[in-house]
Amino acid sequence: MTTIGFIGLGNMGAPMAGNLVKKGFTVRGFDLVPANLEAGVTRGVIAAKSSADAVATADVVVTMLPAGRHVLSVYGDTLKAAKLGTLFIDSSTIDVASARTAHEQASSHKMLSLDAPVSGGVGGAEAATLTFMAGGTDAAFAKAKPVIEAMAKKIVHCGAAGSGQAAKICNNMILGISMIAVAEGFALAEKLGLDKQALFDVASTSSGQCWAMTSYCPVPGPVPASPANNGYKPGFASALMLKDLSLAQEAAQTAGASTPLGALAAQLYRMHSGAGGADADFSSIITMIRGSKD
Repeated sequence: MTTIGFIGLGNMGAPMAGNLVKKGFTVRGFDLVPANLEAGVTRGVIAAKSSADAVATADVVVTMLPAGRHVLSVYGDTLKAAKLGTLFIDSSTIDVASARTAHEQASSHKMLSLDAPVSGGVGGAEAATLTFMAGGTDAAFAKAKPVIEAMAKKIVHCGAAGSGQAAKICNNMILGISMIAVAEGFALAEKLGLDKQALFDVASTSSGQCWAMTSYCPVPGPVPASPANNGYKPGFASALMLKDLSLAQEAAQTAGASTPLGALAAQLYRMHSGAGGADADFSSIITMIRGSKD
């Protein structure tokens, strides 16, 4: 059976690694935070002493880390320790330039590599229903697919190196903008005396329909599973949305693309996070829009 080295056992990484264990893979994991490593162990992950130790006997390496600099640092340590031909899958959400650099580093060590960020949040990681957006060669994607399938509901090969990260930041820019629009609509409805359920019943089945409304409605009631019904407990935190919107703006500047709504969304989420909303679900942006904390 395939042995997997898994580096980064935080809120997303631990359940992802646990799902690999459930599917019969041997998973050796490492995280710098002892509590995260213990969380992996409780899910059946074998604790490694270091990132290099985690990958030494691995056929596949999965990384789930906070930023591009962390991924490149880990690759610097692990590419030298891994067996020749090991497949490296980075499921972190990072900038496209760092993702492409990681591919170049892997290739220079004669390793296969894939950038494969995910969508679906902690709930999707727990339920193994994540969407993976993959960038890399056909050979790398084919080898990665049986591993990714243990954690995913949908897998899309988006193209060459860096394409997975490009797809992720474009998607989340759309999501961030959409959530602000939905929040503004419900905030206006409140001021006009329109019942929130009435607005939901209309907009969710007509031209205003979008995922931000039907799955993550920012007001309590219409969508029982939305974070709005649980004190805006994430879910997907506002700080993470700000990170993705910021990555999108960096990419837009590099590519010379015009994204005025994306820029405004980043500004609004920066304000919301700075005002105490960073750890709340990103749908909590409605509290800033309506000028309240409820």
